[in-house]
Amino acid sequence: MKISRIARIGAIGAVAALALAGCAANEAPAGGSSEAPSESTLAGTVEATGASSQEAAQQSWVAAFQTANPDTTINYTATGSGTGRENFIAGSSNFIGSDRAFNAEEIAAGGFGSCASDDIVEVPVYISPVAVAFNLEGVDQLNLDGETIAKIFSGGITKWNDAAIADQNPDATLPDQAIIPVHRADASGTQETFTTYLNAVAPDVWTYEPSDEWPLATGEAADGTSGVVSAITSGAGYIGFADASQAADLGQVAIEVEGEYVPYSAEAASALVAASPLEEGRSAHDLAFAVDPAAAPAGSYPIALVSYLIGCVEYEDAETAGLVKAYFEYVASADGQDVAAEAAGSAPISDELREQVVAAIDAIVTE
Repeated sequence: MKISRIARIGAIGAVAALALAGCAANEAPAGGSSEAPSESTLAGTVEATGASSQEAAQQSWVAAFQTANPDTTINYTATGSGTGRENFIAGSSNFIGSDRAFNAEEIAAGGFGSCASDDIVEVPVYISPVAVAFNLEGVDQLNLDGETIAKIFSGGITKWNDAAIADQNPDATLPDQAIIPVHRADASGTQETFTTYLNAVAPDVWTYEPSDEWPLATGEAADGTSGVVSAITSGAGYIGFADASQAADLGQVAIEVEGEYVPYSAEAASALVAASPLEEGRSAHDLAFAVDPAAAPAGSYPIALVSYLIGCVEYEDAETAGLVKAYFEYVASADGQDVAAEAAGSAPISDELREQVVAAIDAIVTE
């Protein structure tokens, strides 16, 4: 199942995927162009790391931005969200992509080495479903409820022809074959999104707190989104979770919500986020969603990744500040969102949310 090219919707959402290191292509991707002036005065290089979920979108954003601003270089390396946040604190990344915002405790602790102060900007720019993907001969789609998914990943269900799976898929031919669950070896925002879902909808089965690190020794671990997808692709009987933009060629799980099985789509994931409030107690330039999968409305997809760009309000270098601010503004623009939607199947943020995001980005000091 592939995510279709979506039209702009009124739901609150975000877009992206992670760019590989040195993605310095100078040709804009089809279907998009930069909103920056044709004769740009921007110049310089910024270093960035973070969420591997953002890969497809970041590649397209970087290519389009550098085409419009030929004297700039955005070096974005897909390290995973956890490593990206560590790099931002250590001062080795000018900005990062992360599949979760810094939490209240991390913000209170401060010490962001990339910044001239402890004040940061966090803006949601990418929303995408997290696919539960599998590799099972002769089976392209399965219907599963949250409790069954939690039992599979916690080791309570170990065979594909288990009654809990078979009862929800009476038309599927399920083999007497071992299930091999795959998780992330690295600290991952995608992983935290998935474990948040498990804990929210099946707390009696998944008794672990949401975390970007996998809490069990069982199953198989893989590095990054690409590692998880590769493991599932090459392993018969494997199942795992990954940003949907990178898992479209695998078997897919439609997830039960309010008695109906919902396949992933950008629209359905966006519907979950649209029903979610922003976290309270944050600054006007720190926009983090409080997504509750257990409160997913009918027709929505309950595992939705909201990914952020995170930068400094103040940088030591004015050139760096100006370049980061301009890049953030492009990513959040209608044009930037359309480029990512075409490349990654993500949901463009709404006009209402864009106003908040642009106001937050404006907090970056460039003089």
